[in-house]
Amino acid sequence: MITAYVIEDRKLTITELNIQDTLPRGTIWLDLYKPDDEERDWLSSFSVEEVPDEEDINEIEASARFYQNSDGLHINSLFPQRVGQEVRGVNVSFNLRANFLLTIREEDVGLIRLLRNYLRLGRIEVTTPQALFLELFNLKVDYLSDLIEDVYTVLEEVGQQVFESSELDDVFKLITIQEDSNGKIRLSLLDTQRSLRYMQRYYRGQLTEEDLKDLREMLSDIESLMPHSQFIFDKLNFLLDAAMGFTGLQQNKIIKIFSVAAVMFLPPTVIASGYGMNFKYMPELDWHYGYPMAIVMMIGSAVGTYLFFKRKGWL
Repeated sequence: MITAYVIEDRKLTITELNIQDTLPRGTIWLDLYKPDDEERDWLSSFSVEEVPDEEDINEIEASARFYQNSDGLHINSLFPQRVGQEVRGVNVSFNLRANFLLTIREEDVGLIRLLRNYLRLGRIEVTTPQALFLELFNLKVDYLSDLIEDVYTVLEEVGQQVFESSELDDVFKLITIQEDSNGKIRLSLLDTQRSLRYMQRYYRGQLTEEDLKDLREMLSDIESLMPHSQFIFDKLNFLLDAAMGFTGLQQNKIIKIFSVAAVMFLPPTVIASGYGMNFKYMPELDWHYGYPMAIVMMIGSAVGTYLFFKRKGWL
């Protein structure tokens, strides 16, 4: 799907294009979502270099993610995407040209939908593709900050559950999900930082002073968010250790109960074993009260052991 964002007389028009159409005049943003071969061929008609495919977009090497050629500045950036309780990353290819911004993506990205709505409602006014690019990255940094706050909130609830819940399976699952989410958030922060620094270093000549100011502010925001991400990792490790320690304490209590029970019944077992032997000459076998005496001895030894443990505070 090809979507063109056209500005004429400071009014934004969003147009869906097909391969028979030409690029409208005044296009500031051209977005390709899951382009097929015909749409890639259409894009190649006004591109000097080869159009990147899905494998190129997901490449992790720096030389493949940040470079410049005859078509302008190329940046492949990782965008966070919340799916239920989890966070995943989606790579988006950016080609910043002199006249418009080109984006190619294989998956839907919530931040791009948000930017589209802001443009349609007039909440964001941009006149250059550079400003549009920076505005999208500004939304990305704000969203990453919100995701970190969400992780904080979940961890506060997990901290209560560690010491209040007797079933810790759900707690371990939540900790694992938040650890993975925080890892994706940190990776996206680092990727955004690299993208903006590359742009600041090699593309600053095409940016206005206002654009450079926005770029520096975003880098500053990212620097301030990185310690929060590290703190979350430390807190996750603490909660994981606490949950495992609490699980160990619960298991030790259960084992302690069985150990005490075994020791309590050890003296009665010794008494019963003694009088259960089949020797011919055992004086107690002829006693009239031998059986009641053995029962009393077994009960007394068990109660005495219990009272001894109770007095020592072992129960």
